[in-house]
Amino acid sequence: MKTYLQIWYNSDGNCSPPSEVNSRLMSLGFNLVRGPYDYVYDWESTATLDDVLRLGDKTHLTLAGTGVLFKIETD
Repeated sequence: MKTYLQIWYNSDGNCSPPSEVNSRLMSLGFNLVRGPYDYVYDWESTATLDDVLRLGDKTHLTLAGTGVLFKIETD
């Protein structure tokens, strides 16, 4: 099971640089990927909906103040 993450940066506002955002996301266990998504979180087993929501909450708190928007998708 994997959770994918897309990041949107705002170049006109106060937005943290991609390298800082990357460091924050890597600390949560996300990995950079190529393709339609920017990051992936690879669950070691099947995750519950509560697990995914907690990861979304952690991502939200970790990215707070960076000025970026994000979208998560799990399959």
